[in-house]
Amino acid sequence: MSDDEQHEAKTIDYPGRTADMPDQPRDEMRDYRGRDLLAGRKALVTGGDSGIGRAVAVAFAKEGADVAIAYLEEDDDARRTVELIEEQGRSGRAYPGDLADQSHCADVVRRTVDDLGGLDLLVNNVAFQSPVDDFLDLEPDQWRRTFDVNIDSFFHVTRAAVPHLTGGGAIINTGSINGLRGNKQLIDYSATKGAVIALTYSLAQALLERKIRVNCVAPGPVWTPLIPATMPADKVADFGAQVPMKRAAQPDQIAPSYVFFASDQLSSYYTGEVLAPIGGETLPG
Repeated sequence: MSDDEQHEAKTIDYPGRTADMPDQPRDEMRDYRGRDLLAGRKALVTGGDSGIGRAVAVAFAKEGADVAIAYLEEDDDARRTVELIEEQGRSGRAYPGDLADQSHCADVVRRTVDDLGGLDLLVNNVAFQSPVDDFLDLEPDQWRRTFDVNIDSFFHVTRAAVPHLTGGGAIINTGSINGLRGNKQLIDYSATKGAVIALTYSLAQALLERKIRVNCVAPGPVWTPLIPATMPADKVADFGAQVPMKRAAQPDQIAPSYVFFASDQLSSYYTGEVLAPIGGETLPG
């Protein structure tokens, strides 16, 4: 599919599997060439089975890192991501489970350290969304679920990871354009993504003495399984058309931003920064 084509107006079952998508995303970094920017590093990517998470995991592997991914239940996607990591001669691991569970957050960090022999890079990327047409349709249970996944898991995974990252690690959080300007149909999601950005700023200050850099990538529309799994068909069809580039990004186009923040060679003087690949949109302030 070319960049200027619309997506097929079709939905898929939540949580969304890549094979079910009407238009397959580009998330395997096939054209990406690594330069050993992350040689010998150990990484954990939450929400790493597909979409942005998969592209980041593969890019890290191409740069020389061993990579573990945490995911909800999309076993086929997770196996494919591990296969792509291992194609690069790196170690790959996949841990299923619900990161809304505090104990599971700590467990995936422990397993990463045990299986890979350490942890240098953490990508907090897992997310949940469910659009509503009216604010009063947003039920308290959905509000709580969105916060449990989208911000609480970032806290719990990061808290477990910090002792291992101390002395030169990096944390990269996934924000969103919706956390920068809001979205009337994604109220709870936007609130959590605003919280992710504030958490990034705060952690960057709090962890500086531990020599841990903390940054955030806040993309605009990106074509991932979450979109047809959570949006109505008419929104899927023109997803991304509202930005100046008139299209959604592919995950492969977003992943290099994470490599930039993960690499000491490229971004050793960056912490507390938000990089927003949003297709030409500009924001005040």
